Amino acid sequence: MLIFKRIIETRIRESLFKKRAILIFGPRQAGKTTLSREILKGFGNEGSYFNCELVSVRKYFEVGNPDLLKSMVGDKKIVVFDEAQTIQNIGAILKVFIDTYPDTQIIATGSSSFDLANKINEPLTGRSFEFVLYPLSVYEIKEANALVGKKDLLEFMRLGTYPAVVVEKNIEKKEDILKNLATNYLYKDIYTFESIKNPTIFENLIKLLSFQMGSLVSINELSIELGASRPTINKYLRLLEQSYIIKIIRSFSNNPRKEIKKAFKVYFIDLGVRNAVIDNVSLVENRNDKGAIFENFFIMERIKNTSVKSFSPNFMFWKDRVGREVDLVEYLNGEVLAYECKWNADSEHNFKEFLKLYPKAKTEVVSPDKML
Repeated sequence: MLIFKRIIETRIRESLFKKRAILIFGPRQAGKTTLSREILKGFGNEGSYFNCELVSVRKYFEVGNPDLLKSMVGDKKIVVFDEAQTIQNIGAILKVFIDTYPDTQIIATGSSSFDLANKINEPLTGRSFEFVLYPLSVYEIKEANALVGKKDLLEFMRLGTYPAVVVEKNIEKKEDILKNLATNYLYKDIYTFESIKNPTIFENLIKLLSFQMGSLVSINELSIELGASRPTINKYLRLLEQSYIIKIIRSFSNNPRKEIKKAFKVYFIDLGVRNAVIDNVSLVENRNDKGAIFENFFIMERIKNTSVKSFSPNFMFWKDRVGREVDLVEYLNGEVLAYECKWNADSEHNFKEFLKLYPKAKTEVVSPDKML
């Protein structure tokens, strides 16, 4: 059985016992339960795991009554509350518990950002460290000796990198796992915590975004196409991002007269899910959208691999009013890294206009072959 060492695990371990809760967010099935149990292993009988989706566990969570929760936790040194977003008022409950029992280390996982359900961020301000666990990165797969070469890379672009998909060897079973994930798991939190008055519009929005992946998104156009109001479209976009289904990338601009400022693009946290949404899991190398697929893949790899840092870069794109663009711009501490994604390794890109505005920027053309 493959064991994947997650890149955020070391950071989480370094953050333990600082009198703060550890919050692990991320999409369902990304490996949060496995990771939290792996951390518990080193504590033996001093650690406990609780699944908050169980009624027998949920009854111990009560606002303003930390002793009730303590009666379940007992003298354990470290405890995991898995799927904690299912507990009503989880933020307020954990705040009081941490203030009352600061020596008990809490690890809480959530398959959506907790504020989607319970506004956890405000109650736990200054009392938590937050981490995001994405589907597997190429680096994590390679470290587990599960990456062979370009064939594998193409397969990750086709079927994604959820752990259950990666470890399965049978292609048909891989596709079945992915389809089940895309249809039965990913939207669960949204439908549970939010009133989706028209599920058809919501699901059609996801399909439209799938086809527009990597292109400029217009709220007006989406509104007209779907027959929904702008506030509704904006709400659904927010929910999709909070549930770690999509990632919104905004434009990089210091010169509004020459550059596009308010536009944004949408990418998918996992390409397998995106491909399942549009019912197309055919070989990537034979597809017309392979350029957009690789662009999404590379951008998410950068996001995954920098998420472990204390301060991650801002991820943006650049486009001027003439139409010249750069796929990915990373900005951190005044430094600018610019990447252009190309399917063919020998392709070139002219960064001339971009460098006129940002002469100190570092630029690079990337391709699947270069990633390997």
